Amino acid sequence: MAAKAGAVPAALVTDLGTGMQSLVTPETVEGAFGMDETLLRLVRARIQADRSGIVEEGDDRFFVHVHNPPLRLFIVGAVHIAQALAPMAALTGYAVTVIDPRRAFATDERFPGIAVNGEWPDDALNALKPDSRSAVVTLTHDPKLDDPALLVALRSPAFYVGALGSSRTHAKRVDRLREQGLSDREIANIHGPVGLSIGAVSPAEIAVSIMAQITAVRRRDRD
Repeated sequence: MAAKAGAVPAALVTDLGTGMQSLVTPETVEGAFGMDETLLRLVRARIQADRSGIVEEGDDRFFVHVHNPPLRLFIVGAVHIAQALAPMAALTGYAVTVIDPRRAFATDERFPGIAVNGEWPDDALNALKPDSRSAVVTLTHDPKLDDPALLVALRSPAFYVGALGSSRTHAKRVDRLREQGLSDREIANIHGPVGLSIGAVSPAEIAVSIMAQITAVRRRDRD
């Protein structure tokens, strides 16, 4: 399936009365039968919700089989928060990659069962190509690592981009990113300071707040 090969969210829709099928993506419809706007909206809502199942319209019934690319989380910075966030995200269904060129931090021992990438963050993200099912979180507090990653992430289709740091740190980050050519509209897509405001203090608590915010953004307007 071309949509699957291209990492495009899609659904195979089968008319349960006739057996005819059509392929629906967020932008296109291809197949044996046409769809009115109501049915198309219902199918695309299923794609967004990542939820296969039967859709009924009038006397007609359709089975919607959703084929979405995997959810991915790219964590820039093999720090203590990442050690809590990575397994938490994996349990939530994300394929997690921790990116950090600092070999002392980015080790298999510190991140068992998690993909570890030792390239510079911008090079790694350019190769990994975040898509609409991807989230990116920067955690290093080091502009030399976080800023290049944010430049790539904010120019990608990633549905979530978050950056660790206080409001004061984030304000300085915004100034640097403007100097690098990002627009205010692009910069506004950063969730910074990262995570929901739940009074988190410990690395594990901060990881919970980040995972909760990623979930909230992903599920927004989808149920």
